[in-house]
Amino acid sequence: MNVYDFDGTLYNGDSTIDFYKYCLSQKKSILRHFPIQFKGWLGFHIGLYDHTRMKEHYYRFFKDITIEETVENFWDQNIQKIADWYSEKHQDDDVVISASPDFLIRSACERIGIKNVIASPIDPITGKPTGKNCRDEEKVRRFRELYGDSPIDEFYSDSDADMPLAKLSQRAFKVIWPNIIEWEIERSEERVSNP
Repeated sequence: MNVYDFDGTLYNGDSTIDFYKYCLSQKKSILRHFPIQFKGWLGFHIGLYDHTRMKEHYYRFFKDITIEETVENFWDQNIQKIADWYSEKHQDDDVVISASPDFLIRSACERIGIKNVIASPIDPITGKPTGKNCRDEEKVRRFRELYGDSPIDEFYSDSDADMPLAKLSQRAFKVIWPNIIEWEIERSEERVSNP
């Protein structure tokens, strides 16, 4: 089983930010949510909010768009930003794990043949999180919840925040677009003895 981060790894950029820009280009009125979004951003940066709470502020604009149609139109224009190298690596049991909204990532993954997606649970109508933001140790927890002790053969990410998942893998790779390099990781004794 190979596991991939999405943004900055399989996707060249941040899909959530690109989605927001796309929505803004289609409907300028979503700017009315900017004061709340800024409050969330500021609250996060001064330590008042965690990632989940910050995103609750950020995703308020979902209320103003037809989500399903907008997501499909967005990927019609942006699916070409998926890494060319992925098609050669693709396996049926690949897993994508991402902090971006589940419904946004899942739509892209369906297009490239990935069935197994773990991402942040967000209500697509209200923009409210329905669970924890899927990042750092939460990625490990969510992976273990679904796959137990299944081994990760290869793990790919652009972010040091994904070190907890990288440590679970047989081999880890850092994606620095457009290049992939071996990610040198110190393995725990338990991890080494149970490959």
